[in-house]
Parts: sequence; structure tokens; C-alpha cells
Amino acid sequence: MNQKPQQPPARNPDVWSAVDGYVTDLLAPDDEALTSALSASDQAGLPQIAVAGNQGKLLYLLAKTQGARTVLEIGTLGGYSTIWLARALPEGGRLISLEYSEAHAEVARANLSQAGLDGIAEVRTGAALETLPKLAAEPGAGPFDLFFIDADKKNNPHYVEWALRLSRPGSLIIVDNVIRGGAVLSGEGADEAVTGTREMFEVVAREPRLEATAVQTVGTKGHDGFLIARVLS
Repeated sequence: MNQKPQQPPARNPDVWSAVDGYVTDLLAPDDEALTSALSASDQAGLPQIAVAGNQGKLLYLLAKTQGARTVLEIGTLGGYSTIWLARALPEGGRLISLEYSEAHAEVARANLSQAGLDGIAEVRTGAALETLPKLAAEPGAGPFDLFFIDADKKNNPHYVEWALRLSRPGSLIIVDNVIRGGAVLSGEGADEAVTGTREMFEVVAREPRLEATAVQTVGTKGHDGFLIARVLS
């Protein structure tokens, strides 16, 4: 009689992390630039909230599949995700990343330079809701082919609205950390990150110019997930 293979415990974070490690080692291994970016970020005291290696590879593949030439990232941190996205761009491609903290931006710029990507990726500092109008006013700014939103979650609804303004039909909008360990189900009394995320879902759901879904994930970053939306018009 055939027996079903044993399954690991479904709610075991150690297993989640081990699987992430297995997949990353085989399909998305860190190289010197990526490892250095994480190390420099740790040494500078940045929070350890960068995307996991397999998630970075997913961003890379989405940008490649999209044929993206222009990317707007909101939330740079130490530039780990920025490196993955910038590597997906063709010659002449352009990535702009918006970072609130000047200290974080300095680390990211150094990491991008070490990765040989400072000619492609530019980091701008300041509150994104202040820098986005300035960016939109620049001649030739946008449309962007892909947006990656991974900043302060309370402003996610506004970031999605700005992404729409700077998009074209077919642009992709990716929003990270949208499940928050299941806290997205919380209603009144939830923290700003959760209420902002729920508002973002509502903005996307009622926006006729977007088609979207969200996927929950488990791994080294715990229980979370991302939203991906395609601009229709």
C-alpha cells in the first residue's frame, strides 16, 4: 500500500525559513554585491527588513517579464531590492528609488555603486509624498513600467494613487507586506500600518483602471504577502 509522504508542520517558522534557504541557494543565490549590500546595511544599523533573496529574484523576473525599462521604487532601505530590480533593466534603463532617510540613502547609494549600478539607479531622499509631485513635474518623468512599493504602510493608498498617475496601460504595481501576519483582517483599533494596508486594498478594489490580486507568503520574513496590480488604461 502506498503511503502519503510525511508533511512538515504547516505552522513551523523554522520550516518556512529552511524552505526559503533551500530555494534561494538553488535558484537565487546571493553574489558578492548582494551579500555586501546586506552586510553594509547591518553594519549601518538599518533594520533587517529587506526582501528575502527569493523575493528579490521574483522582483527581477517580474521586471524582466514585463520588459521594464523604467522602474519607480518607493522605499529603498539599503538598496538590496533596488539591486535586483536594476539588474533586470536593459541598457539605457532607469530606476528611481525614493527613500525617506538620508542615512539609509547613503548606504543604498554606496551599495549600488559597488554593484556597478549607480549609472542606472538613482536614490532620492525625502518624504515620498513630497518628492512624488516633484518627480511628476519633471519633463519626461514617467510613465514607469513597474512600481515597487515597500515604504511606510500607512501611506500605501496614496502611493498606489501616485503610481497610477505615473503609469501607462500595462504597467505593474507591486506592493509588499500586505498580509502582515494576518493582521490585515483586523478592523477598528488596528495600527496605522494595517489601516493603511486595508485602505490600499479598498482603493485597488474600486479602481476600474486596475486588475489585481494578492498572495500570502511564509518564509524567512514570517507570514506576509504582496499585491500585484496591472494598469488597464
